[in-house]
Amino acid sequence: MIKAVILAGGSGTRLWPLSRAGHPKQFLTLNGQQTMLQSTIMRLQGLDVSSSVTICNEEHRFFVAEQLREIDKLDSIILEPVGKNTAPATALAAITADNDPLLLVLAADHVIRDEFAFTDAVNNAVPLAESGKLVTFGIVPNEAQTGYGYIKMGCKDGSGFVVDKFVEKPSSDLAKEYIESGSYLWNSGMFLFKASRYLEELKRFRLDIYESCVASADELVSDLDFLRVNKEVFEKCPSESIDYAVMEKTVNAVVVPMDAGWSDIGSWSSLWDVSEKDQEGNVTHGDVIAHKTKDCYVRSDDRLVAAVGVDNLVVVDTKDALMVAHKDSVQDAKIIAQQLKADERSEWDMHREVHRPWGKYDSIDNGNSYQVKRITVKPGAKLSVQMHHHRAEHWIVVSGTAKVTNGDKTFLLSENESTYIPIGVIHSLENPGENNLELIEVQSGSYLGEDDIVRFSDLYGRVIG
Repeated sequence: MIKAVILAGGSGTRLWPLSRAGHPKQFLTLNGQQTMLQSTIMRLQGLDVSSSVTICNEEHRFFVAEQLREIDKLDSIILEPVGKNTAPATALAAITADNDPLLLVLAADHVIRDEFAFTDAVNNAVPLAESGKLVTFGIVPNEAQTGYGYIKMGCKDGSGFVVDKFVEKPSSDLAKEYIESGSYLWNSGMFLFKASRYLEELKRFRLDIYESCVASADELVSDLDFLRVNKEVFEKCPSESIDYAVMEKTVNAVVVPMDAGWSDIGSWSSLWDVSEKDQEGNVTHGDVIAHKTKDCYVRSDDRLVAAVGVDNLVVVDTKDALMVAHKDSVQDAKIIAQQLKADERSEWDMHREVHRPWGKYDSIDNGNSYQVKRITVKPGAKLSVQMHHHRAEHWIVVSGTAKVTNGDKTFLLSENESTYIPIGVIHSLENPGENNLELIEVQSGSYLGEDDIVRFSDLYGRVIG
């Protein structure tokens, strides 16, 4: 019996401006029709997987629940109060698992183009994991890549090889030596082992992590679709990867080769590598016109982008940021994100279009004392009952029907109808219909920040008050 453990943390700043801290790459549609999280879950269909658990942080919980619900694969979701890397996250999955299953640990942000080869590699690893081995999957390399860690294969062990050693990201010359030797694989960060065996080894080598995770999971609280661990205890847990905490120390580590068109999409150039290209080697998404342009990645989420007479560029245009980079320099996108964070600019964290459990809003205009948003509310969804100390709001329905509470009155609004909500008045918005509700919200006041919200009740478990 296999239980899939999907690790859905991380910020993915190397894919800025599309991937941001508040909306990272695992929740984006980058290659295909599904988000990376959804593709990871659907990839399991060829395996004997009985259930899955997704580990994510508090901020991204509604992305996970909604995206799994869209593909009818909503299962257990454990919330980390704070990110502590893969060793504690996997420990939480192991501690809460019933009947000591095999845990197939996968990152939510990898691309695998050959799913049959992926399935074969996992099935080949099952006997090893059932015998008590801790299996990691090594990617058969096709170039001297310096962006990945490496695993040196030792003697043969069933369908795999005893791990001789783990190697950090090498220099270019060293990477070439590894490839030429034929003894090294890329470290994929995917694992298969019994829950009990992982906990035994974690307890042996990192008792501090083991005890923190056991204590934090001792008081699990069920909240809507989520399981919450003890925040105060988990915050004290050391942060460590599975490799450092267990795999590099155990004598029971085995690596199974996998040649499945794998990529961790660690940069825009790696996304270009795995994407379908036109005759000129270009990858385009959105409203893009390319003329005399070669080997470029051009993406537009909103408006027309024209590329003329350029080669080897990455052009990514979102609603609030434009990045133009040479493919050889795209790793530095994370430096831009770090600078934006240091400057306290919102573009490092959130998009102009912000997703919420009830729908989304797009800040389409703003000035010194006003802001205009286009709000979309999903059928049956409801915003929290709330009030604001510093701003008034004017709602105009564009399409659909709105159920509005404005002070002591509750009423319906249809297309082209509106209501005004003064400062300090308790209000709420609900979509009672079967189609999306679209409305324009005009805010006016001395302060328009998102933290000027006092909630009195909320369907989604967000903080009241």
